[in-house]
Amino acid sequence: MHLCVWLAVLAAIFVPLERQGPIQRHTGPRPQLLLDLALYFAGGFVPALILAAPLAALTTLASRYLPPGYLAAVSGLSFWTRITSAFLIAEVGFYWGHRWSHEWPWLWHYHGLHHQPERLDWLVNSRTHPIDMIFTRLCGLVPIHLLGLASAKWDRGGAIAAAVVALSTWWGFFLHANVRWRFGWLEQLVATPAFHHWHHVADTPLNRNFASTLPAIDRLFGTLHLPARDWPERYGIGASPPREAATDEL
Repeated sequence: MHLCVWLAVLAAIFVPLERQGPIQRHTGPRPQLLLDLALYFAGGFVPALILAAPLAALTTLASRYLPPGYLAAVSGLSFWTRITSAFLIAEVGFYWGHRWSHEWPWLWHYHGLHHQPERLDWLVNSRTHPIDMIFTRLCGLVPIHLLGLASAKWDRGGAIAAAVVALSTWWGFFLHANVRWRFGWLEQLVATPAFHHWHHVADTPLNRNFASTLPAIDRLFGTLHLPARDWPERYGIGASPPREAATDEL
């Protein structure tokens, strides 16, 4: 039920905004709407269901094998210090999970589904294969569970893990939105549609702008591409195989 409520809220926000100042103006029915809606609902519960057991095992391992002094220090951190640390570490994990999904052909087999649309809008954020979503989440959540910053229990650590996933997931709807907004210097600090739309460009390799929310991570690893004014002309997979494209530039 809550997924239906969130879908209604997201539609109420983004549908009017995309009509006011779109990057691309579209006519006719939206392609593959039913598929994207089905993936929205599948992504709302399938990854969480499958990841529950392994993340609980990681929580147990951390509590048993991390030094007691370290665990006490982590427990003594303020909530905001702990969640900020978990967020930064998870974002680096999400970055590499996303990047590997482009560079490793067997992962691209699943991740390529997300890059097929030639029209970008907020709902494209949901066009993700469950296996792709599970892998990327593992890359971000495993480190913070092993470090004792998050947990699979109903406690503060569990709230931190849920908040990290929720932030990257819901921010993704904004990143894919068909809105021609620019934010000046803020774009260097926080990912925006201008940042992420270049990740979906069809005319050049897709090995750029992998971060979920922090462009600084792409800058650190040499994959940032953020022109001051330009927008992509075409979206989609294009003609270049992702593995060859990644090899050419990296």
